[in-house]
Amino acid sequence: MKNRLILWAAGVILALSSCGNASNKDAKETADSINESMADTSAISTDTTATETEDAKFATEAASGGLAEVELGKLAEQKASDAKVKEFGAMMVKDHSKANEELKALAAKKNIALPAAPAEEKQKKMQEISAKTGADFDKAYVEEMLADHKKDVTLFEEASNKVQDPEMKQFIDKTLPVLRTHLDHIQKIAEKK
Repeated sequence: MKNRLILWAAGVILALSSCGNASNKDAKETADSINESMADTSAISTDTTATETEDAKFATEAASGGLAEVELGKLAEQKASDAKVKEFGAMMVKDHSKANEELKALAAKKNIALPAAPAEEKQKKMQEISAKTGADFDKAYVEEMLADHKKDVTLFEEASNKVQDPEMKQFIDKTLPVLRTHLDHIQKIAEKK
């Protein structure tokens, strides 16, 4: 039964991602819906299902944010005029790609559906930033990274208290110091702008 459910979820994700946004839901919302329906159809106790749902919500949000960080980092590597901003973008691509792969493997192991693309809100923000050039691009990118990393640190801190799965907690404990380092680094860049 569980294998059929996993195959169904994979099929839904594939179908929705190949439709080119034929649905009004973005990738994060689709993953959230799949995770909720998997929890609803589970015959496990209510407490376990609630815990799994909380773990899945965290994983989905973290994945969406991580995907956006990588895409924006690539953009910064190409478009930034300030060398420090370019370096930060490269660090985002490297560190968040690694974290995304770890989260993807963990989610697969836990039967959690993750989004294949950043949330629609993030995609719109990426388009806005992408339209800028030179110092305007640098400023918009730095502001976005500052806001994102504040949210990321808060998300991971809160999840460290809510998430019950030991492997998910380990991922959080491993990733949180990296996010704090990113926040510190981008704050220093922002102070010089």
